[in-house]
Amino acid sequence: MDSPKLPDPVVDFHVHLFPDGFFDAIWRFFKDRLGVDVLYRLYWRECVAHLRRQSVGPIVYSNYAHRKGVAEVLNDFNLAVLGEIPDLYCFAAYHPDDDDAPAMAGRMLDHPNVLGVKLQCVVQQLSPVDSRLFPLYERIIERKKRLLLHVGTGPVRGSEHVGIAAFRKLLRRYPDLPAVIPHMGGLEFRAFMDLLGDHPALYLDTSYAFAPGTPYRFPLGREILERHKGQILYGSDFPNLIHPREDEIRSLLDLGLSPDFYRQVFRDNGLQLLGRS
Repeated sequence: MDSPKLPDPVVDFHVHLFPDGFFDAIWRFFKDRLGVDVLYRLYWRECVAHLRRQSVGPIVYSNYAHRKGVAEVLNDFNLAVLGEIPDLYCFAAYHPDDDDAPAMAGRMLDHPNVLGVKLQCVVQQLSPVDSRLFPLYERIIERKKRLLLHVGTGPVRGSEHVGIAAFRKLLRRYPDLPAVIPHMGGLEFRAFMDLLGDHPALYLDTSYAFAPGTPYRFPLGREILERHKGQILYGSDFPNLIHPREDEIRSLLDLGLSPDFYRQVFRDNGLQLLGRS
């Protein structure tokens, strides 16, 4: 039997690009607060160049506003990045405490390469059912955009606002919410996977969930991955990795899943969400 192969090109649906000073602060946080070193200390243009050398075509990146007043800086950066380099797509920054948050979101969603908005519930200490976010969700649905929502309990713990209970509450209000959940919903993998059948607009991405030898590795086996391969996206979390990017790819290939799985997860599902299938 031939070894599984990746499609060419790969679509990476979970990359982080920040202005240089933000990257410096994030890398210090990993070292000082989490006690780990980021392996790829590459600034944003270097990140794109590195991924292109690794046969990544379309890159979907995000950044997030950790406090009031930051989203405007990040979104100005996002517009400049999208204007400079082709084949990049972005989830825009958003913070509900900003006075102009709804208007800023509207302007960002006008851009054809802005796929939607990123919320990082741990870093932002936001509940996904904070009523200030409801107009944002409704605008995303109306505009046929997407939400990238870090609402899982892993790989780093640190918020009372995250977890499957909070996300189920959100889906009861917005059952058709077009959301991407990073890290395969970890650490509540089974609970998030079980949502996929009833919520076709919901996707999970693979970032950090298949890193070998880690306590936050996806534990549920091959059958459930095959069953839901149409709603899984490859994402790396590059460059903020504490393991080699290639290790997680190799871990996925070593599962020996079907050629359709690798085609869909590493390319076709991403292209479909980009409107390029």
